[in-house]
Amino acid sequence: MIDGFSGYNQIVVSEADREKTTFTTPWGTFMYEKMPFGLMNAGTTFQRAMDIAFTGERD
Repeated sequence: MIDGFSGYNQIVVSEADREKTTFTTPWGTFMYEKMPFGLMNAGTTFQRAMDIAFTGERD
């Protein structure tokens, strides 16, 4: 079983796109390895992953 929060936080950001998620804090510069909430296409990407995962399970 997978809940929405845990599933959402398991979608990997490709290495080529990680630089686009970079943010800076007083403690350093960081980039996301997993898809964070709030990115423009995060919801769409999560929905596509769930559609693929549950293909054939509907009905």
